[in-house]
Amino acid sequence: MKREEVALNTMGDFEGQTGKRLSSFDMNHYATKKSAAQSMLDVALLMANSSQLKTILYVGPEYRFYIPLIILLILSITLQVVVGLLLVFIVKYDLNDERKRTKLDTMNNVATVFVFFTVLINIFITALGFQSHSMSAAPVIPLEPQLPPLPINLTKTGVL
Repeated sequence: MKREEVALNTMGDFEGQTGKRLSSFDMNHYATKKSAAQSMLDVALLMANSSQLKTILYVGPEYRFYIPLIILLILSITLQVVVGLLLVFIVKYDLNDERKRTKLDTMNNVATVFVFFTVLINIFITALGFQSHSMSAAPVIPLEPQLPPLPINLTKTGVL
């Protein structure tokens, strides 16, 4: 069938001369892939924020931005969990069902707004985060263990 002979119907699908719909785009498949990709990015950011939270808790309250960073990190982690749950519910529904389309659009818009706020919060976390010179509050751990020196005469055990 030539491209000129194919008409586009109101749903965005192609219709041939026979009147049959030739679906060019499966919205459920697209939404599932989009949600999976977004969830993987969400997990990566969640792991990074958890690591940052662990670091700031390890350094302690002597760090200048201790309280703001803890608040921002907890807020970011909470938003990421909410977005993850929204994505699970979005994938669960059939996008071709007209009755649930408005609910899915609302959930998708809410997830997008939460992702936007998560990005903004993480920009502030990065701005307030650690620099290489500000980690001096952490204790220094020696790289090599301190062992007692070996005796000069290795045949003696030191026991009388």
